[in-house]
Amino acid sequence: MVASTDILRKADKEGYAVPAFNYSDIWDLQAIVEAAEEEKAVIMLSANPLVMEAFGPKMNAAIGQVVMEEAKIPVLQHLDHSFTEELCLEAIDCGFRSVMMDASKYPLEENITMVKHVVDYAHARGIIVEAELGKIRGKGIEGDFKEGEDFLVDPMECRELVERSGADSLAVGIGNAHGFYKGKPDLNFKRLKEVNDIVDVPLVLHGGTGIPAQDIRRAIEGGINKVNVGTIIHSTYMNAMRAELDSLPENPYTLDVIKPVKEKIKAVVKEWIHVCMCNNRA
Repeated sequence: MVASTDILRKADKEGYAVPAFNYSDIWDLQAIVEAAEEEKAVIMLSANPLVMEAFGPKMNAAIGQVVMEEAKIPVLQHLDHSFTEELCLEAIDCGFRSVMMDASKYPLEENITMVKHVVDYAHARGIIVEAELGKIRGKGIEGDFKEGEDFLVDPMECRELVERSGADSLAVGIGNAHGFYKGKPDLNFKRLKEVNDIVDVPLVLHGGTGIPAQDIRRAIEGGINKVNVGTIIHSTYMNAMRAELDSLPENPYTLDVIKPVKEKIKAVVKEWIHVCMCNNRA
């Protein structure tokens, strides 16, 4: 099993990013892991609060534990966008190796306090913690932020949060958005450099779906070491499922439908593995 404290630092040192793929159930989770094994890639498996609520922390953690133990490549299970300290602590107790305490909607002092509480608990157990500053545009489970709002992260606040909370990585708002982009993504690479110059932790890019590959790689060069990929996984899953069901007679067997669907998901996962340059890193 990969050491949780090493996975992002290694990516930072070697100049690639670890893609964190959001899963919805066992089938897309299997597809993600199979694709990563075939590409000899380093990945993270992310469960957001909706998935945690659907299956419960214990079941999510149990599945992740089996994957982390049996996968042929380094895999780290991650709790994505927890908005409460309680969910972070419960996930840690259940076996998650990485958690995100997203207190970005609160004032800086509250954000620091909440993240530090989780960090103190997590570090005593060898678990890493991701924090967030700046707003990630678009409609998502953490809020609905629109054009014209002050979404760019403040570099000085980044340094203060990291130094005072002890967070292991930091998700930054640099113009990225959750969901499908309505226009051309416009990442602020100048702001990314300002943050990377002032903090000494790996940086995280949320809202990977829709950002051109060249911009993802430019962001990696600028200090991004983890890229979240979710929307394209979910949409590929559902669209492939719809197409497969439409092509079959009534009452098909579940596994007959799932097998070709998984292949479509794997193709997308492999594409992102190559974009993040984490293939052949296992």
